[in-house]
Amino acid sequence: MATSKSGGSTQNNRDSHSKRLGVKLFDGHRVNGGEIIVRQRGTRVQPGRLVGRGGDDTLFAMGPGIIKFHYGPKGRKYVSVISK
Repeated sequence: MATSKSGGSTQNNRDSHSKRLGVKLFDGHRVNGGEIIVRQRGTRVQPGRLVGRGGDDTLFAMGPGIIKFHYGPKGRKYVSVISK
């Protein structure tokens, strides 16, 4: 019996790629339709006026305007696009 494992590759050198989640455009920024505002897992931020939600819970602008983060019912955080 060998006293140590024979040479081979290590077993713990794998990791997943980071998903680059988070807020992409902040309060007061000007947006056009289709621009991504927040990438998230689950609905940490809810979609408000003129904001759509994708299948992976990504929030995006549905029209041009200025981004506004605010709190709504039950203390939830919302993001809206205020058209100018």
